[in-house]
Amino acid sequence: MMKEEVKNVDSVVYVLDARVPRSSLSDAFEPVIGNKSRLYVLNKADLVSAVELTKWVEYFRSKGAACIYTNSASKKDAPKIIKSLNELNAAVIARYREKGVNKIVRAMVIGIPNSGKSTLINSLAPSKRAVTGNRPGVTRGKQWISIGRSIELLDSPGVLYPDFSDEGKAVRLAMVGSIRDEVVDQTELAAEAYKIISRLDPEALAARYGKLPESLSPSEALEEIAKIRGLLQRGGVPDIPRVSQAFINDYRKGYLTKLPLDEL
Repeated sequence: MMKEEVKNVDSVVYVLDARVPRSSLSDAFEPVIGNKSRLYVLNKADLVSAVELTKWVEYFRSKGAACIYTNSASKKDAPKIIKSLNELNAAVIARYREKGVNKIVRAMVIGIPNSGKSTLINSLAPSKRAVTGNRPGVTRGKQWISIGRSIELLDSPGVLYPDFSDEGKAVRLAMVGSIRDEVVDQTELAAEAYKIISRLDPEALAARYGKLPESLSPSEALEEIAKIRGLLQRGGVPDIPRVSQAFINDYRKGYLTKLPLDEL
């Protein structure tokens, strides 16, 4: 569907999860996009520090691409996104204007599952138009959405590149919810997530749970967190499935770190 519809658009809005900007890039999209102009949107910006967001915007711009960041759950950035899209398509708009025609900019919105594509579109539209959900796989088919009188956006299902030979990338995508929780062992994921966050931002981790001994393995640390949070089974035994899910949810809500999992 994307290969067919990309012929009908002027540009592509490529939505990335700001927590995993590089891991959000999918090799599967490149042959589809081809040489269409693209606007990278670092979404869920409320979960990443402004300093880190600025670094990633500069990184993509250094590659010659337009890039902005936003929190699509809020409508306050809508003017910035529309302005960036018009600037990206300024040449084609000018050509039509010379002919006395008001050009309607058409753009395809793409991204991996749960990157917030539909939420982004709804933040731009005057009323909610696209189906959304805080999990992968909500958008099932194409949806054309009108943004005012001069922009039309095509929402598309999230597409995940099927090659997970890079286990680190797979873990990062699972942490942000781009891979369905039902197909991932949550206990293993929580242990990997603890390992990553304790290396990236140990102070944020300590602020949430208190300082844990560095000698603890990730699984032992989760047992301690279960005791701290009162997530226990009968006899005071740590409830590992519950604490694993609680730890992952704490990360996804932004309680554990504001640093991206991908490093420049």
